[in-house]
Amino acid sequence: MKTKSIKTIFITLLGAFLVTIISAQEIQRNRGPQVVSPEITIDNSVTFRLYSEDAKSVRVNGSWMNMGETLEMKKGDDGVWTATSAMLEPSMYHYNFILDGVNILDPKNPQAMRDGTRYANTLIIPGEASEYFQVKNVPHGSINKVWYNSPSLDLTRRMYVYTPPGYEDSMEKFPVLYLLHGGGGDEDAWTSLGRANYILDNLIAEGKAKAMIVVMTNGNANQTASITDWSKEPDASLSVEPGSNRSEKEIMDGITAFPNSLVKDVIPYIEKHFKVKADSENRAIAGLSMGCMQTQIIAMTNPELFQYVGCFSLGIHFNDPFGIISNNILIPAYDKNLGTMKNKVFYVGCGKDDFVYEGVQTLRKKLDEHNFNYIYKETDGGHTWANWRDYLADFTPRLFK
Repeated sequence: MKTKSIKTIFITLLGAFLVTIISAQEIQRNRGPQVVSPEITIDNSVTFRLYSEDAKSVRVNGSWMNMGETLEMKKGDDGVWTATSAMLEPSMYHYNFILDGVNILDPKNPQAMRDGTRYANTLIIPGEASEYFQVKNVPHGSINKVWYNSPSLDLTRRMYVYTPPGYEDSMEKFPVLYLLHGGGGDEDAWTSLGRANYILDNLIAEGKAKAMIVVMTNGNANQTASITDWSKEPDASLSVEPGSNRSEKEIMDGITAFPNSLVKDVIPYIEKHFKVKADSENRAIAGLSMGCMQTQIIAMTNPELFQYVGCFSLGIHFNDPFGIISNNILIPAYDKNLGTMKNKVFYVGCGKDDFVYEGVQTLRKKLDEHNFNYIYKETDGGHTWANWRDYLADFTPRLFK
């Protein structure tokens, strides 16, 4: 009786084990082949893979490509779609798959980012040119997500504030860089896409840049915070839409709302709540694209506030709505204040293939017209984060000297 019970138990356990094996195999068949994507090869080309038995077409769209360009993927007998890029220069890139006309994320790549309302996967091609924004074994600063009152916009808003390594225990006061994002971005952009905190960590550790506080605001005057954290319905009257039928006054009000709030709300808050040196020699401001337009408005209409200015990928433009800004604000401000400004650094950066290139050259002509001393950096590529990261890494070591 005892032997029979042991046999029964053994057979039961063996049956359960076989069922488990069969179930696991069935699950594996349902999951399809196990693929690796993206796979960076020794020559810095990248192979992308996606398993889909039913898809009719799959393409890759990447930030290293020209506008509208895609890379066609080919389907194997196992249902895995594959494509390999050309050799890529060391940098950080983002990409999507386009499956039967629909943008999707790479399900095998956990590294993803958000740019406004768009989500994409990221990858970093290793090399000397990408080391400056990678996470290294150095002291790290902190990113503080700070909510503050903005009376000029009648909103409670959020900004990111980077404090350098050792800030918490230091009795020292620090200089401040106000760093503005571009159109479609928000206060998250310069850390998630621009990797500003890692750039500063590495430069400070190497002694190339001074320890500084970096304030990254939300430049959309109609938002309390990034779109993932809106706390109230945005005020459409403060938004600016090119090509709209809105009046010139409405456009101007939307354009000037954020610059006014940075001067009246943000700077006073930072100088009250953080250990900062509150004078123009220890204030810098820089921005990319839309943020560069805001930077110009703020710096040129308040010439006493900043001695360090960085303009990334925008200049003086004459198409709507930038034509309204240029004619009504920028050109009069440049003509009035350039002769009296005491900037130690006025930095202009633009890619050779950037669609704003002509406007940047117009800005340079205006500066040359007044014999104003500035630094100009022209790079390959276009309106991309690869360039903006480079400009930040080149700009910050020049600050507060």
